[in-house]
Amino acid sequence: MKIDFTTIASGSSGNCVYVGTENTKVLFDAGISGKKVEEGLKGLDICGSDIDAIFVTHEHTDHIKGVGVMSRKYNIPIYATEGTWDAMKDKIGKIREENIRYVYKREKNILNDLCISSFEIPHDAAEPVGYSIMTDKFKIAIATDIGHVTREILDNLKECDAMLLESNHDVDMLKDGSYTYELKRRILGKYGHLSNETAGKLLACVLSDKLKYIFLGHLSNENNTPKLAYNTVKDILKEYGVDMNRDLDVSLAERYCLSRVYELRG
Repeated sequence: MKIDFTTIASGSSGNCVYVGTENTKVLFDAGISGKKVEEGLKGLDICGSDIDAIFVTHEHTDHIKGVGVMSRKYNIPIYATEGTWDAMKDKIGKIREENIRYVYKREKNILNDLCISSFEIPHDAAEPVGYSIMTDKFKIAIATDIGHVTREILDNLKECDAMLLESNHDVDMLKDGSYTYELKRRILGKYGHLSNETAGKLLACVLSDKLKYIFLGHLSNENNTPKLAYNTVKDILKEYGVDMNRDLDVSLAERYCLSRVYELRG
């Protein structure tokens, strides 16, 4: 079996993740234009009509901008929590009734050979979730837009083979930057975003022999750099005896285009 995992966009300007097997192809968020989603899929030799579902993490624009367009154009079901549906329904346009699907936290959704379950995340949205994607051999997690680390997040990131983990900002860059006081407080708050340092410590807590592939994503364009995010996480893991260059394959999710594709085989 082979499962592909990549990002089509990642950051405050838009987020879109692809996970797919030969039988099932799924997007997680579509916070960029439908055209850009299609361009990303084309880079994977996939058409919009091949997508079986879109799972939405929460209703912020950088996660839903292209959701309605893709659903209408290709008749794709949209999965989201009830709170997210209530918050985004007026933002994404009219959706066919049969394509409105509800996600219930911790409940398993079976799509052919994928089992997708959600877990609660602390973020300033109506009812936000992360996702765990499982096959009979592999587990992938998507965990971004996290204000602080909870036991539920830790439990869902354990025993993963691959994951997308938020590494949004460097605390000092954010504090010294041009953002307003209120925006800085929001990002640094319990329902904001995960810093590089916290991302590194979280990874250290969930490391296992299984975990091989990691995307660091949702990087701030103003308060972070790819090099800083990578080196901060690398230095923290080094304190725990982990050599990222030897023990893990870590990539920075691209902001505006398709990232490298991780292929899990077994």
